[in-house]
Amino acid sequence: MQTTFTISTEGPGLYEFTGDVAAWVRGTGLCTLFIRHTSASLLIQENADPDVRRDLAEWLHRTVPPADHPDMGFLTHVAEGPDDMPAHLKAAILPVNLQIPVTRGALALGTWQGIYLVEHRDAPHRRQVVAHMA
Repeated sequence: MQTTFTISTEGPGLYEFTGDVAAWVRGTGLCTLFIRHTSASLLIQENADPDVRRDLAEWLHRTVPPADHPDMGFLTHVAEGPDDMPAHLKAAILPVNLQIPVTRGALALGTWQGIYLVEHRDAPHRRQVVAHMA
């Protein structure tokens, strides 16, 4: 069983789509999620306190600043703007796929865990995440 989730983003940040996945899964097995983009990521993270999402986004920005930051002068892939290559770097350090056990039709996530698309680009995008249930 497969489907594709489309998640609209409005710039950098964590976009939760746990509810969409939870409504789709069936039975008992393993749900695999795969993002079809090289400048965004997937993450399982706390979904109770929005400060966690803000702090993670800020940490990513500080860890990998835009290409026009003085520390990033080594970058050569800059034709698509100062956020492009840093987005690829962020996608290289965060997962682009996730596997989540499903038990009797429910995601076996922890109490405070949610599924997020992590947008690394500045402009709005419509991102696709392919889901496979086996």
